[in-house]
Amino acid sequence: MPELEETPVAAGEGKPELFFEEEDLQYEEEILRNPFSVKCWIRYIEFKQNAPRHVLNLIYERALKELPGSYKLWYNYLKQRRKQVKNRCVTDPGYEEVNNCHERALVFMHKLSPENAEEYIEYLRSIDRLDEAALRLATVVNDERFVSKEGKSNYQLWHELCDLISQNPDKVKSLNVGAIIRGGLTRFTDQLGKLWCSLADYYIRSGHFEKARDVYEEAIQTVMTVRDFTQVFDSYAQFEESMIAAKMETTSELGQEEEDDVDLELRLARFEQLITRRPLLLNSVLLRQNPHNVHEWHKRVKLYEGKPREIINTYTEAVQTVDPFKATGKTHTLWVSFAKFYEDNGQIEDARTIFEKATKVNFKQVDDLACMWCEYGEMELRHENYDQALRILRKATAIPAKKAEYFDASEPVQNRVYKSLKVWSMLADLEESLGTFKSTKAVYDRILDLRIATPQIIINYALFLEEHTYFEESFKAYERGISLFRWPNVYDIWNTYLTKFIDRYGGKKLERARDLFEQALDGCPQKYAKTIYLLYAKLEEEFGLARHAMAVYERATRAVQPSEQYEMYNIYIKRAAEIYGVTHTRSIYEKAIEVLSDEHAREMCQRFADMECKLGEIDRARAIYSYCSQICDPRTTGSFWQTWKDFEIRHGNEDTIREMLRIKRSVQATYNTQVNFMASQMLKVSSNATGTVSDLAPGQSGMDDMKLLEQRAEQLAAEAERDKPRAKEKILFVRSDASRSELAALSRQANPDEIDIEEEEEEGDESEENEPDEVQLEQQCVPSAVFGGLKTD
Repeated sequence: MPELEETPVAAGEGKPELFFEEEDLQYEEEILRNPFSVKCWIRYIEFKQNAPRHVLNLIYERALKELPGSYKLWYNYLKQRRKQVKNRCVTDPGYEEVNNCHERALVFMHKLSPENAEEYIEYLRSIDRLDEAALRLATVVNDERFVSKEGKSNYQLWHELCDLISQNPDKVKSLNVGAIIRGGLTRFTDQLGKLWCSLADYYIRSGHFEKARDVYEEAIQTVMTVRDFTQVFDSYAQFEESMIAAKMETTSELGQEEEDDVDLELRLARFEQLITRRPLLLNSVLLRQNPHNVHEWHKRVKLYEGKPREIINTYTEAVQTVDPFKATGKTHTLWVSFAKFYEDNGQIEDARTIFEKATKVNFKQVDDLACMWCEYGEMELRHENYDQALRILRKATAIPAKKAEYFDASEPVQNRVYKSLKVWSMLADLEESLGTFKSTKAVYDRILDLRIATPQIIINYALFLEEHTYFEESFKAYERGISLFRWPNVYDIWNTYLTKFIDRYGGKKLERARDLFEQALDGCPQKYAKTIYLLYAKLEEEFGLARHAMAVYERATRAVQPSEQYEMYNIYIKRAAEIYGVTHTRSIYEKAIEVLSDEHAREMCQRFADMECKLGEIDRARAIYSYCSQICDPRTTGSFWQTWKDFEIRHGNEDTIREMLRIKRSVQATYNTQVNFMASQMLKVSSNATGTVSDLAPGQSGMDDMKLLEQRAEQLAAEAERDKPRAKEKILFVRSDASRSELAALSRQANPDEIDIEEEEEEGDESEENEPDEVQLEQQCVPSAVFGGLKTD
């Protein structure tokens, strides 16, 4: 607040004297009791209205010092001061004093219209009164109720204040720049970079370069975001570059001296060190953001590569700082890397110390502690301390004083690690390699007792027993594994068990093998049944009965997945043909055709018909084609109809071909009556430029679509009825209903049993001139002796 100036005394008046009367004491006491009451001051001023002007002015100054925002006091005071200079010359010093009073009134009374404060501040800046402008701007920033007419936020006003006081240190004297900017650092935590740069800029412009460096160093050690760090670091680097450039320019102008060389080298070294430190400083920022980021700690160690002391300090700080329950990443990797650092430097004892400490850390997951034990054991193995490695793993798997379930998060991991399969698996491998048969078997049995085994562990155990010729023990291990798991996890155990059992005993224990297969197939999902059924059938083929093998194949066709049935039927047919002959496959083909999907059934029918042709059963083959035709849409299965046609040309006659064509049209009519196809046909007709709806049912264009479809279906059925063959007659001797072109083509066949007839020409009408010439038969007399006594006269 500006100090109230003393009221000057007019020339010749001498030193002002204060006159107090008894009534004055009354008003003074009232003011002392309540100095912030405007009424008390007004009554006192009215009482002293006739006092000398310097006394009256002094009372006004006292009142305004207590109430600087009182409009009434300022108004009366200014009115009084103007009255005192009335009729005086404009050059009289009294005018300047009155003007100063008006200036002070404006300073205090702009609280009456705070929205115009920015205009006043801008005016102060324009007349270069920056100190007062900074004071007013600081007042605005601290006023939470202030609303900017220009739409500026409180941060923008604060930033303007920082720029004003930092860029004009020689003109702003009334404010503590450092305190103001540091106050902003605690207030605007999302803009720390700019504020730190403003504070450093203030010291740079003030000529305090070392203080500026201290500010930059403090900033890069405290900022929390990469953005703020980038702003501060770039400003810091630019400052150092400018210092180097200034020194070089000064040296070139004033001449070079030895001290200047030292100073320049020092500045260059400082700048190089700053650039070198950047990755490490940035890593520090990221760790301040999240001190539990394991990945960043590893990066920090790499940045200190070649500096063992700093690496050790970093690892030590990391394992002490990172909380396993808050960590981002695997906490145990820090301990492992710490121990490996000592190991790589030949300090095995120190590495063991690190591992021992790590095994006592309360990690978040049991797997983290298990990894520590395994890494501890692997370190001993790398240094060929095999007994030590076994001791470590046995210690890790020892039963704790207080047992706990593996997933019981309320218990520390040290009480749960004894159920970690990772540690047990490594111990089992070490026991197989370094221990005895008895110790290894004890480890595997312990794993099974804890019920933490996997199918692979079961298989490994059984293979271990088999290697030591304990075959029945290995089979017992398989049995224990089967009792522990359900489908589909037990599949690998069953597959290995059955294979090993057959390899061991072959057909010596056939009934036992059959029981095992039946157990395996009991509840076996379709997805895994194929392999077991094939293995079962192979057993029966090699060591059992053929009919049993066929029964297994037949069961397999029903037990496998629908997508595997076709392949299973192919295997079944092949094995049946090899064992019993192709005639035994007829029933299998028939069953396959009934069960399989249409696509696979068509392929099976064609193979079935081909087999019957090879056996000479033409009628059987024809019946199969006729049966298969019912699932063959001529629009999509042209290959089937072509195959049937080729068959009839090779083995049929005119009537069989006619029958095939009739069946084809009948099937086509059947498929045409399907709703989807008829709807598409109707859309096709309706979209045809030359066709109309009446084409489907002439004369009934007003009928609905469904009725039109029904009539079209009846029309197609009538056409199929007309295509039925008439009474059979002797071929080639009596003229039939076939076209003459067809008969002529038949007469030209090299093989009289082969007929090449095109479907399109089956109903075509040819002209009479294309008819073949009739064969003239020569008539001869039959001798009467032939008839003997039968001939009458």
